[in-house]
Amino acid sequence: MKPINVGLLGIGTVGGGTYTVLTRNQEEITRRAGRPIRIVKVADRNLALAKEVTKGEVEVTDDAFAVVTDPNVDIVVELIGGYTVAKELVLKAIENGKHVVTANKALLAVHGNEIFAAAQKKGVIVAFEAAVAGGIPIIKALREGLTANRIEWIAGIINGTTNFILTEMREKGLDFADVLKEAQRLGYAEADPTFDVEGIDAAHKLTIMSAIGFGIPMQFDKAYTEGITKLTGDDIRYAEELGYRVKLLGITRKTEKGVELRVHPTLIPEKRLIANVNGAMNAVLVMGDAVGPTMYYGAGAGAEPTASSVVADLVDVTRMHTADPHHRVPHLAFQPDQLSDLPILPMEDVRTSYYLRLRAQDKPGVLADITRILADQEISIDAMLQKEPDEGEDQADIIILTHITVERNINQAIAKIEALPTINGKVIRIRMESLSR
Repeated sequence: MKPINVGLLGIGTVGGGTYTVLTRNQEEITRRAGRPIRIVKVADRNLALAKEVTKGEVEVTDDAFAVVTDPNVDIVVELIGGYTVAKELVLKAIENGKHVVTANKALLAVHGNEIFAAAQKKGVIVAFEAAVAGGIPIIKALREGLTANRIEWIAGIINGTTNFILTEMREKGLDFADVLKEAQRLGYAEADPTFDVEGIDAAHKLTIMSAIGFGIPMQFDKAYTEGITKLTGDDIRYAEELGYRVKLLGITRKTEKGVELRVHPTLIPEKRLIANVNGAMNAVLVMGDAVGPTMYYGAGAGAEPTASSVVADLVDVTRMHTADPHHRVPHLAFQPDQLSDLPILPMEDVRTSYYLRLRAQDKPGVLADITRILADQEISIDAMLQKEPDEGEDQADIIILTHITVERNINQAIAKIEALPTINGKVIRIRMESLSR
């Protein structure tokens, strides 16, 4: 049978892994796809690298547009990243009637609505399993495996760099800055780690999962994003004493008022499976009304784990290549004309529990003032821990765990607590999730 011809844009880490996996497992992949899938053209600015990886067996070029306009190419695999040139290339490929496979979560989170609309109009497929959680098949699970369910919420450790840093901080008692340097030395963190440590990368991925889970358009600009740069070893240690682990979670939940879409450090009970996902690994927990909680675990990055998802998409597109576009799985799981207009909730309307740490003078009446402020804001206390002052000091750390409340109320309470003359500095606030139902 006539092979499917693939044009590859970018042959760096993931592109090289894709070429390797597709070549190494060619026989198995052909048996599964029903016809051979072969890379016939590669575009990369580093021509020497492209020739080295492909061993001179395919055509290489430094002009990516020559690939997306080549009539001999059936599927374009976009692995160059970024928002600008990648968008032009993907839209040009669609315009030329080519299917697209991409690992570019930033592109889809920001421009996915436009890209999917263009693909639907042209009758082509945009596949993006590799855009979220590397080798974990979470997109297929949400879009197909759980299609009988009303998805209630999704919570994920979806950035390996931050999970590695938090694991090292907990296990070795180190501060953020020290572990970040080690993560950069080991290659887990970029020279500029902003997208990872500030939660932006996780928010891109969460935006995609939220859209598929709830049948809403991509709305990255409305995601609440808070990173891990302000976390201290003290808070991670105190959380441990109270039976919790701190993870950077992406959380999206459907409520009567709208959809929560938030990324932030989160305390999780240590008995939860997801709390024990360590190092650079990823995990996504999905709650469906019929199936209950399901968890998906694996490598969230790396050459071959991500390539596994890219090649899986190539096989899917090959199988569906000749199918009637109306009989294909919709990009966002729901039919395009059936997407919901549920709003994304502002963070102040989100309901969750909280860990509060404050530095207070060690004298009578201080706790009474704090608990009165919390009560005035209708915030009830679940647990409290007061640490002994260091020798020669008259101030101590007080840690409070609250029951579920509205973020607006906790913001007001924190402002009033910080205004007390007996409180030194800012109140540290970390959100908490039980992830039980």
